[in-house]
Amino acid sequence: MGNASEISSLFASSISREHDILMGFLYSAFCLLSLVGNCTLLLVAYHKRSTLKPAEFFIINLSISDLGMTLSLFPLAIPSAFSHRWLFGEVTCQLYAMCGVLFGLSSLTNLTALSLVCCLKVCFPNHGNKFSFSHARLLVAGVWCYASVFAVGPLAEWGRYSAEPYGTACCIDWHAPNYELSALSYILCLFIFCYALPCTVIFLSYTFILLTVRGSRQAVQQHVSPQTKTTNAHALIVKLSVAVCIGFLGAWTPYAVVAMWAAFGDATQVPPTAFALAAIFAKSSTIYNPMVYLLCKPNFRECLCRDTSLLRQMIYRGSPQPQERFGANSQRNKDITASTRFSNGQQESYGACLNCTENTALCQLASPQNTACILTGSTYTEVTVQQLVDKPQPDFL
Repeated sequence: MGNASEISSLFASSISREHDILMGFLYSAFCLLSLVGNCTLLLVAYHKRSTLKPAEFFIINLSISDLGMTLSLFPLAIPSAFSHRWLFGEVTCQLYAMCGVLFGLSSLTNLTALSLVCCLKVCFPNHGNKFSFSHARLLVAGVWCYASVFAVGPLAEWGRYSAEPYGTACCIDWHAPNYELSALSYILCLFIFCYALPCTVIFLSYTFILLTVRGSRQAVQQHVSPQTKTTNAHALIVKLSVAVCIGFLGAWTPYAVVAMWAAFGDATQVPPTAFALAAIFAKSSTIYNPMVYLLCKPNFRECLCRDTSLLRQMIYRGSPQPQERFGANSQRNKDITASTRFSNGQQESYGACLNCTENTALCQLASPQNTACILTGSTYTEVTVQQLVDKPQPDFL
């Protein structure tokens, strides 16, 4: 990259300090939301692993790639943005850029594979119904291999990684095609096979699904049938996949436009602020997948609510207050007596006080009842009383 002074100037921010600070706060918010959302989605998927559908493997893989981008990019981009320069040197810059390309392309390729699977299941149900877990695993492995080819390319001198034009992050050197043939060929292949082709496949897949729904309801109902939970789940995956694709492509399209402008136009005419703004949109893509699936997919949402309720109960039981302990014990004792009938023939609604101390001869409930219990040794003996006073005595519970 040149001598020390050139490297220093390359990694210095070219936008205002106020904009860098704003980027730092936005990246911090994206990082927090992505960590919480994607970790929650993976936890929910783990808890319902026995009922996962093959198509849901792509949802999990997308969450893994989003989480990988979050953990590899934001911890470096946030302090650099607040420091108004890239802080971590040239080697880390190369690794940062490689991770960004790897996880970004794996997410887009994953969405492409998911759209093809949805199209296969809806438009060609006889073949789509044969799609199994082994097929899903093979496609997921293919997604990562495909993305790895383009991520490792610049490290093997096919293309180049460098600092972003705004200075506080790293990515592909979009200026290199102006003077390097290998960089030009890399960016052409990247644009064709990693943006134009996936977007075309996604668009055509969901277009075919829409045409199938409108033109042949009978064919669609073979897949989207209310008779089985499996087909309903696939139909819902189609709808939610469309939402995720729109969000993801909406986030990355500004960056693709700016990058192509710099690569095939006059790079000096592209303002650094345009790259910075496009990068903010691109990094926001990590939060769309968990938001859509956790909020809109019923079985994911129900599992999340159940886990949240269980966690609240564990926290509640782990640190009870004295009154809460008394109330819990009373409730447990009440539950024990709820399945029995009293010896005097009264129904369980009459109740009996089960919170007696060893020095208490009689005990009564807070409201007048027709029964009372006497503690003799370690056992309770229930007796019938004519009337218990309304005002509790000091030795009553």
